[in-house]
Amino acid sequence: MDLFEYQARDLFEAGGVPVLRGIVARTPEEVEQATRTLATPVVVVKAQVKTGGRGKAGGVKLARSAEEARDRAADILGLVINGHTVEQVMITEGADIAEEYYFGLLLDRANRSYLAMCSVEGGMDIETLAEEHPEKLARVEVDPITGLDAAKADEIVAAAGFAEADRAEVARVLVLLGEVYRDNDATLVEVNPLVKTGDGRILALDGKVSLDANAAFRHPDWTELADESRDDPLEIRAREKHLNYVKLDGSVGIIGNGAGLVMSTLDVVAGAGKEFPGSPTPANFLDIGGGASAQVMADGLDIILSDEQVKVVFVNVFGGITACSEVAKGIIAALEILGPKATKPIVVRLDGNAVEIGRHILTEAAHPLVTMELTMDSAARKAAELASTN
Repeated sequence: MDLFEYQARDLFEAGGVPVLRGIVARTPEEVEQATRTLATPVVVVKAQVKTGGRGKAGGVKLARSAEEARDRAADILGLVINGHTVEQVMITEGADIAEEYYFGLLLDRANRSYLAMCSVEGGMDIETLAEEHPEKLARVEVDPITGLDAAKADEIVAAAGFAEADRAEVARVLVLLGEVYRDNDATLVEVNPLVKTGDGRILALDGKVSLDANAAFRHPDWTELADESRDDPLEIRAREKHLNYVKLDGSVGIIGNGAGLVMSTLDVVAGAGKEFPGSPTPANFLDIGGGASAQVMADGLDIILSDEQVKVVFVNVFGGITACSEVAKGIIAALEILGPKATKPIVVRLDGNAVEIGRHILTEAAHPLVTMELTMDSAARKAAELASTN
């Protein structure tokens, strides 16, 4: 789950990371009042969108009065930045910036560790710096067990080339950011810019944080951080049903048990679609896990069939703990539960535990919407064919 900058700022503040005061507002009038509340000579009006490039897109502006802040907010609110419409802004205190740095801590899945990245040259062009002058961006592996402790922070600031006089304070802030990363089960904590002010303070002026959704059970307060305004309505409905569903842009609905099998199914369907007019592609990712009960299957089918783009559904199940016989019963019961809401063809491939019984159940039911195929490849071709003709 990606956070807005103001949410990252709040996490930083709670973790002791030095930040500036900030107030979120949704209208120019609220911005004017917030500026008066901050009561500083200069404020910064910053678009709150979950994408980069805000500064270059005109989403970050200085103001020296409440009236000017109101006018700058009027320019920013409604602005579209990389496909994201600005619906709220954060007003922060201005800072006397002497130097800009960059710091990021992220999950390095390939190496099963964390990766810290740091540079004494931060700001809007950090991506260009990383590409054209990679030697200026220090990359330091961080042991997930030890975390970003004082010794590791000292190693990072030395590798990045900070001035000796600044290293102790920068390292202290990096340790705090590492604690934010750890305590909030983050996969990314990024600060650009991390700055040194004219009076020598080190401040996090911006923040980007991504949280690991798999750890949500440990953080009930995360529900307050969720932003469903840009989520697909079908994904919201699926979450309410506790289904692992992701909306895609194709016309073949996919139901499978196990993330690996579902991912393979997406690939096979995409490949098969190239053989038919229109090149049908997967419409979703839906993993029902091991619980292919009638209700779970009904919920899954209901979500997929509600997608107007879907022309056919492909159910691909390999029976393990859950027998194919139970899956077949679930499919038939689900169709009974859905009744007239079920109108699109369903291609079923079963294999594994109790497969013969499962196939017999579907054959005996002889539901007009259900077509059985023996292999994943043949089922994918059949689904793609039906999607191209319906």
